[in-house]
Amino acid sequence: MKVLVSDQISELGIARLKEKALVDVMTELSPEELVARIPEYDALVVRSSTKVTRQVLEAGVKLKVVGRAGVGVDNIDVAAATERGIIVINAPEGNTISAAEHTIAMMTSLARNIPAAASSMRAGEWKRSKFMGVELFSKTLGVVGLGRIGSEVVKRAKAMGMDIVAYDPYISVERAEKLGVTLTSLEEVYRKADFLTFHAPLTKSTQYMVGEKELSLMKDGVRIINCARGGLIDEQALHAALCSGKVAGAALDVFEKEPVVDNPLCSLDNVIVTPHLAASTEEAQVNVAVQVAEQVVNALLGEPLVSAVNVSVIPPETLADIKPFIPLMKTLGLFYTQVFNGQVEAVEIHYHGEIANYQVAPLTNSFLIGLLSVMLHETVNYVNAPAIAKQRGIKVREVVSRTVETFTNLITVTIRTSEGSQTIAGTLFNKNDIRIVQIGKYRIEVAPSPYMIVCTYIDMPGIIGRVGTILGGSDINIAGMQVGRQSIGGEAVMVLQVDSPVPEEVLAKVQEVEAILITRFVKLESPH
Repeated sequence: MKVLVSDQISELGIARLKEKALVDVMTELSPEELVARIPEYDALVVRSSTKVTRQVLEAGVKLKVVGRAGVGVDNIDVAAATERGIIVINAPEGNTISAAEHTIAMMTSLARNIPAAASSMRAGEWKRSKFMGVELFSKTLGVVGLGRIGSEVVKRAKAMGMDIVAYDPYISVERAEKLGVTLTSLEEVYRKADFLTFHAPLTKSTQYMVGEKELSLMKDGVRIINCARGGLIDEQALHAALCSGKVAGAALDVFEKEPVVDNPLCSLDNVIVTPHLAASTEEAQVNVAVQVAEQVVNALLGEPLVSAVNVSVIPPETLADIKPFIPLMKTLGLFYTQVFNGQVEAVEIHYHGEIANYQVAPLTNSFLIGLLSVMLHETVNYVNAPAIAKQRGIKVREVVSRTVETFTNLITVTIRTSEGSQTIAGTLFNKNDIRIVQIGKYRIEVAPSPYMIVCTYIDMPGIIGRVGTILGGSDINIAGMQVGRQSIGGEAVMVLQVDSPVPEEVLAKVQEVEAILITRFVKLESPH
């Protein structure tokens, strides 16, 4: 695996990447040079400087993942990445505390005119009355966006005795109540806030969410802080409001165009500006680099992810509980598609037992990866597996039930095809040992191995011995065998674990044995 790091990140993050991959660090590449070099890499790690355009992604013929050492992914064409099945990862938690602390620092500096007062003293002045400030205690802080950073800002503001009103369309009332926040409309936040802080991503719907109209709704003398994304606020409208006194002051860490050149906001006395420093602490830089490195490695190894932006992610607290089931589901998918015939039309997965208490969508995606990776000559991963299934007209349904008779957990997959329906089921022994416990209509207990032969046959004396003789005569060593049947003399299934791949001519000899109905070779290694 090869990883290209095209922006400066912490050496600890690079070291983490080097534990699993070959890493090249090239931080001065032009857009043209990046396009020329990217075809040889499996992963790209950036900060905010590198622009990961559609052209870059299309040139990255081996590219599986793009990692952003930070939160915002504005510099990455996420839609183009998703189309190509490329995972986009960020590090949303790494700079949370730093960004929240910077927001509070900007707010307190704005309230007490600290930068202007310091500048005045450096000029030899002593003008106490000029820098009269206001208290934060009992003031109303309007928070737009209650994600990780917004929530941390709320905790700190409440500790200073501020009242909080907030707007976030994706946060439940219960979550807001736990934070001690009054959740209301965006317009009400604008109307009630003495101080207003933004913690939202820059999207089509959030661009210029503060303009001339919105500013008119606000209190006279409101103070505005933006340490989130440039473009949330119309800078021309803000400049006019600051000059008129409608807005008493603003503290800005982000701007529409960065780096800033001749921005008129920077020349106003009632504006505090910093050059996008919210995440610029030693701790944050280490955190985001290490977190994105770990997730990039997980993506390359096909492991579940906790911080992807274009694929369902698994909360860390859930991951530990469902992680052992990931390889089980991939195994069931790989096994099914190599044993049964027919064009897949629908997949129904029943989750029985304790596993029903958890988020099962990542497990369903794991099954689809196994199922589709053999069927298709393209990369199938957590990003594109659901989309590929939908494109192929495969309907996917999940059913959860906390009751199960035989096992602590049981996952049963029924697939409807053009030739009928078939079922495969699996479970875990000792929390980690995979077992296939149903193949079609047969109950069985199979510990999967990389290479297996699956035969259905008429149950009669001598059949198993004859198959063993053919394999032995072809230097195919049998490591284990299990059989399942419904009745004496009826149809049965035989699964043989073998130590090496089985040539087609050997499988043909097995198929020729009297009473053998179907012979399949199963390879439990994803072809992509």
